[in-house]
Amino acid sequence: MISQGDSHMAEKGRIIVNTGDGKGKTTAALGTAFRALGYGMQVCVIQFLKGQGDFGERLMARKIDNLEWHICGKGFVFKKKNIEEDREVARTGFALAEEKVNSDKYDLIILDELTYLPHYNFLEVEKIVALLQHKPERLSIIITGRNAAPEITDIADTVSFIKAEKHAFQSGIKAQKGIEF
Repeated sequence: MISQGDSHMAEKGRIIVNTGDGKGKTTAALGTAFRALGYGMQVCVIQFLKGQGDFGERLMARKIDNLEWHICGKGFVFKKKNIEEDREVARTGFALAEEKVNSDKYDLIILDELTYLPHYNFLEVEKIVALLQHKPERLSIIITGRNAAPEITDIADTVSFIKAEKHAFQSGIKAQKGIEF
């Protein structure tokens, strides 16, 4: 019998989805990443849609062994008119995700903002479902983003819906370094 603290290799991986319109989906996923890193596990983060830039979590990631970080986006696409370049970058990012998942090198992979790919017709949801269904059994995957497709939440082991009750931005308060980025 494996007890808490024993080898993680015998564990079955999970599929976790953090979705909803509230703040904290990525933050929750990164909290799990730090938990895994604390046990010496291999973690990979792939960020879709978010563009380049020095955000607090990325600055910290550079200092941590066992943590690999990839940015596969050009910035949020919510108000862009020509999103074809974003679509291509997202598809390239998904190909990277497939490579990382199939490598069986990691214990945890976070696919940050992946839910937007089918939402914006960047990628067919069936491709995401197929990746999840064929992942190495021991691998845990966390998917974040609003509007998670039912096809994804249906096969997930854990789905957390983060609801916005109130956000400082709605009161005109700008994003704060170390809190929102």
